[in-house]
Amino acid sequence: MAFWKKLFATAAITTAMLTGAAQADEVKIALVVKSLGNGFFDAAAKGAEEAAEEIGDVEIIYTGPTSATAEGQIEIVNSLIAQQVDAIAISANDPDALVPALKKAMARGITVISWDSGVAPEGREVHLNPSDTDLIGETIIKLAADYLPDGGDVAILSASSTATNQNAWIDAAKQVLPEKFPDINLVAVVYGDDDSVKSTNEAKGLIASYPDLDAIIAPTTVGVVSAAQVVTDMDLIGEINVTGLALPSEFKQFIDNGASQAVALWNPIDLGYSAVYLAHSLATDQAEAEPGATLSIGRVGEVTLDENNAAAMAPPFQFDESNIDEFSKIY
Repeated sequence: MAFWKKLFATAAITTAMLTGAAQADEVKIALVVKSLGNGFFDAAAKGAEEAAEEIGDVEIIYTGPTSATAEGQIEIVNSLIAQQVDAIAISANDPDALVPALKKAMARGITVISWDSGVAPEGREVHLNPSDTDLIGETIIKLAADYLPDGGDVAILSASSTATNQNAWIDAAKQVLPEKFPDINLVAVVYGDDDSVKSTNEAKGLIASYPDLDAIIAPTTVGVVSAAQVVTDMDLIGEINVTGLALPSEFKQFIDNGASQAVALWNPIDLGYSAVYLAHSLATDQAEAEPGATLSIGRVGEVTLDENNAAAMAPPFQFDESNIDEFSKIY
């Protein structure tokens, strides 16, 4: 009997050791978003889980503040450091404010990448843009200009004033206006902080301030829905065209009712997938972040890092009445 007790005890200890080893080998990747409750980031989280399942032995921690603030993200980063995660993939609310916390994470051996909205280079190893910045800037203006053959007044309703990606797209849009869209007059840029109430109020303010406004461009999935709802509610369909970057599933109703002629976006599921794939490759030393390096992003393809260790995933794709039904069923 003593022999069997000893054998069972030994087996139990061995099992526990193996289980502990398996758990220790699991890679914990935190997907930190600008704010929770945002359909774009919820879709990205689906892609993150897809990558985790494909890679295996990966735990995704999907987290973010309740409102899009740098302070909320800093608090979350510090918590993740305490949890000893293996990698942090963050869409930043501020490119600079997050740097000290993220440098602290890297000093503790945590891989840090930014995606969607970037962090200053000293605060991360790699940045994954959803698309080429200049191309996005031109696209958001073109979406309005295509339906204004004689030109007209347009305004931009952005996310927060510190959002890295939004500011870069707007700067690119301003650069391209004189050469390619000389008849388009950008009358204002306002900020809705990726909050539906504030975005709604800002859209109403634009309409009140600029009675000849022809289009509202919102390069944010929250802002574009809010603006389109305002145009619908104020019975301005046909007078003001709302366009920008939108999730097909959230925006289909406004293509259908005519508040918008067309919008664009990349696949947020692919973006979340690619961010996790990159973070895992770097955290497990399967890839090295250095200028010129070509890194795999799994089923999405490959990206090549520029001199700032940044890369773009894919060009934006246009959605209009010809295809919105199809894509609204996907994301």
